[in-house]
This record gives sequence, structure tokens and C-alpha cells, in this order.
Amino acid sequence: MTEKPLKDRVALVTGAGRGIGKAIALSLAAEGSKVVVNARNLEGGHAEATAQEIREAGGGAIAHYADVTDFEQARRLTQAAVDAFGRLDILVNNAGVTGWKMPWEMSEEDWDKVVSVSLKGTFNCTRHACGFMKEQSWGRIINCTSESWISRAAACHYAAAKAGVVGFTRAVAIDLGPYGVTCNAYAPYAKTDISGPRTIDLIETKYKLGKISREDYEWGINPPGPEGIGPLIAYLASDQASYINGKVFYASGGKIALFSEPVKVRTILKKQGIWSVQELAEQIPLFFK
Repeated sequence: MTEKPLKDRVALVTGAGRGIGKAIALSLAAEGSKVVVNARNLEGGHAEATAQEIREAGGGAIAHYADVTDFEQARRLTQAAVDAFGRLDILVNNAGVTGWKMPWEMSEEDWDKVVSVSLKGTFNCTRHACGFMKEQSWGRIINCTSESWISRAAACHYAAAKAGVVGFTRAVAIDLGPYGVTCNAYAPYAKTDISGPRTIDLIETKYKLGKISREDYEWGINPPGPEGIGPLIAYLASDQASYINGKVFYASGGKIALFSEPVKVRTILKKQGIWSVQELAEQIPLFFK
């Protein structure tokens, strides 16, 4: 019998009580990893239910309730994995919140809530987990971003947070790569019990404006379930993916994609002096032809 690729590994998945996070936790456990299932609070008992499901299937799991936006709670969360299972190999920063506001309607509280969970929470958990990984010369950090890192209407706080996650992922990949620790990101799209209708509205608008194909429209308004996300995360957490570092993937059902690397696509160079405003007015439009 082939040995499971994550045998003897220990994973921590934030925001894992339900939806995509739960699907990821179950996939990691199915591939042999012990799992710390994190949720923000006891409400609904979702984290414990996920951990129990893993245990009933013969895996090892505990639930740990912590707010990832709190630096000290994040430290205790990562320590809980080590205390329970002796090590921490895999961190999946899945926790996140969204919201819908135009920039002129957005309050400071609206901004802070979204950015704190998605971006600060990702830093907090990474900060406390990466020390264990560096010491053992092996680790996998996998961060949840979104296609919204490119842009998103009526949610600039969410777009900013998810773009921040991409930048953070690429920088951490450089810092930790020499120590045998990789850091990658995934942009999931799935139908979950916490999905809202606003996303569907945006997809319909894009289609009516001719910005997406009929195929993408059909996929967007009838998204697959979250179970399609987990296998990619389990693969990225394995030894087989040791060569992948600093990359961003899209995952939705049977559709997996790799985002391109950011590159400069047009350049103008003035060999002597600097450009005048009038010269730029003549040259910059050429970028868009």
C-alpha cells in the first residue's frame, strides 16, 4: 500500500469550521496529516464538529478557538499544535472575511475588520509558525487570497487585503525558502454556506458588459462545492511540491490555474535627462495601443 504523502505531518488550518476551510482540513487529514482545526469562537461548534469528523475517520485532530487578528492568540494557536502533536509542519491561513461597500461609504471599522483578518491574521499565524518550521528545516505555508487581488468592485478593502496576501506570500517565500520552507497562495472559488449573492450579481454584470465569456459566466453562477479546493492544498503541502515557492494558484472544482508572474509590459527610456509632462503626454498613450 502506498504511504500517504502527509503521514506524520501536522497541519494548522485557520477558519476551518466550515466551508472551504473545513474541506481543506478534511483533505489534509485524508492524506495522513494530523490537523488543528481553528475557528474564531465556539459559536455553532463548527470547529469541533470538523475535528470530530476527522477523528471518526481514523485521523488525529483537535479544535482550537482563537482570533487570528490577535497576536498573542495566534501564538497560542500555533503552540497548541506543537503541544498536541509535537511539531507544526503545515500552516494554511484560510481565515478571512469579506464585505461590500463603495469607498465613499466605507468606515474605518469596515476597513479594519476585513484587513485585520485576511492580512494581519495571515501575518500573525505565519510569524509564530515559521520559527518552528525554520528550526526543523521543513515547512509549508499556504495562504488564502482571491481573484479579487487583481480588482473587485465595491470591496476595495477586500481587494487590498487579498493583494497584500499575494505580496506577503511572495516575500515570505524568498525569506524562508533557504530553510526548506515554502510559501504559496491559493485563490478559491466555490459554493459554500457562507457565499453571498453579491458575487453572482458581479459576475452577471461582467457578462453583460462583455468582460467574461459564456463559459466563465456559467461557471461563476454555478460554482462547484468547496471539496475541490482541498486536493490542491494537500499537494502543495507535500514533499512532491517542494519546488513550488512564491506562486499563486486558482482553485475551483476541477479547474486549477497558475497566475502569471507580474512583469513590466511596456517601457520608455529617455537616455538623457527626465521626461517632461508634454513628452509623457505623447509617449504614455503608446502603452495602450
